[in-house]
Amino acid sequence: MLALTAGQSLPPWMTGQTQPADLSITLVTFSPGDSLVEWWGHTSFVVEDRRLNHARLYNFGMFGPKEGDTVGFVKDFAKGRLIFWVADDSAQGTFSFYKNQLKRDVRLQELDLEPDEAMAVAKSLGTNVLPENRMYRYHHYNDNCSTRPRDIIDAAIGGQLKAATSGTSRMTLRQHTLRYSMVNPPMSLVLDYLQADSLDKPITGLQDAYLPDELEAQLQALQVKRADGTTRPLVKTQRNWFKSDRTPPPATAPNWILYELLVGLFLAGIAHGLGHWGRDGKKLPRVLLGLYTSLIGLVLGILGLALGFLMTATDHDVTFGNENIFQANPLTFALFPLGLMLMWGAKRAVKWNRAVWTVLAAISVLGVLIKVLPSADQANGNILAILVPLNVGFAALWWLEARHKAAKPVSVPLAKAA
Repeated sequence: MLALTAGQSLPPWMTGQTQPADLSITLVTFSPGDSLVEWWGHTSFVVEDRRLNHARLYNFGMFGPKEGDTVGFVKDFAKGRLIFWVADDSAQGTFSFYKNQLKRDVRLQELDLEPDEAMAVAKSLGTNVLPENRMYRYHHYNDNCSTRPRDIIDAAIGGQLKAATSGTSRMTLRQHTLRYSMVNPPMSLVLDYLQADSLDKPITGLQDAYLPDELEAQLQALQVKRADGTTRPLVKTQRNWFKSDRTPPPATAPNWILYELLVGLFLAGIAHGLGHWGRDGKKLPRVLLGLYTSLIGLVLGILGLALGFLMTATDHDVTFGNENIFQANPLTFALFPLGLMLMWGAKRAVKWNRAVWTVLAAISVLGVLIKVLPSADQANGNILAILVPLNVGFAALWWLEARHKAAKPVSVPLAKAA
């Protein structure tokens, strides 16, 4: 939802009208949706004063152009400086939107909080949504629509959620990302290419809760110790307001490395097939090989340029120190015009293709060799499986072509009769 928060009067828990014992705090979890920004799910709070019959939904996931400034929004997004904000809205209206328009689960967890804890949550949300407080700088893993509710709940119960989830997570951030993004394998591969080894470091269970589903599961399992020494579940009731027919994300990340290796070998094999076909000077295979080279240069070159930009000129810290720059980098884009030169039969096309592919292959192999260094610990085997065979395969093609031409007998015209 890309809308500004509606202008509303202060809720009763912000004006002193609400009695703490009358408050109900419910965490709402929305299942993943269809678009990239919806793949990870969503979280909101519902605060209700049951005596006054007043309820509001608080949503930390609002974003979009400010006052129609689309250019500024795109710039902020590209530079890793995207601003989100908190909005309050009708709970039932929001639930109906997710059910009828988005066809996504709406799952409710009413929290068993002490009256003063419930009031602390309500006032924190009421303060967060004020115009002077509602804006925050978004970070997909560290500061988002799920981490903020997590921290508000944890503060209200005296850090017990953090204490209960302080152990090492069963997964890394990359593994979480892969299992949620597998709904679209090509885009999943692009995201994996762009993100560096910071996603492969050990994390705590608390960090898992950047995902709404994980936060929901943690709250359901949490037992909270009370002032009288008793312990009871944090979640009082849990129910589905709406259950969709969507398949939930898998429990573990998929392992497609064998298939990705076959893809890399296949892509290199196409080039060798076209090269072998055109060794007798046929025009069609040369044109097709040039077209194929240009296509690879365009796709991988754009990725390489994007990664180079993100690593050096933005605040996207998840891209910093990315080893995948060895596999597809700004130089890769040079293949786009070189492929066109090959299609047109330019005299220097063969020489330059061989030179550029050789450099790319050497850099690609270097990206494998550095794996012996302790600091080169990025889990990028899937990227290597595709791009190392591709880079090395293309370089080998052009060196085999040079060897073939060098070994080919040179025809000498017959001398004229004396």
